Amino acid sequence: MPVRIKEKVRYQGSVTPSALNTETDIINLSDATDDYIIEGAIDLSQMASGDSVTIRVYIAVDGENQQLADELTFSDAQSIPVVRVVAHTLPYNAKFRVTITQTAGTLRSFPYYFIQQIMEVI
Repeated sequence: MPVRIKEKVRYQGSVTPSALNTETDIINLSDATDDYIIEGAIDLSQMASGDSVTIRVYIAVDGENQQLADELTFSDAQSIPVVRVVAHTLPYNAKFRVTITQTAGTLRSFPYYFIQQIMEVI
């Protein structure tokens, strides 16, 4: 069964949490038309001494309930500021979600991009 990429969807922007300790969506996908691959990056270059953030990735393995799949915490200025969210191959209903929570410091803005490649059987 040959498979190809049917559609590419780009998500790019910047997110600023509204308050400390508030989990803020970077990306929160509903069901796609078919299974997909998604990957991206988040830029933490605005972080400074005293800042702390947590990035979380959620996946709905059962197609309904998002569960925590990964969690990374960063503190202070970052010598390597780009955090890569590695490629995930997911079923159409995985409801992929990535959030950021700033837990300390001055609220910052975090640029990001994600590319979703939706597959199809040919």
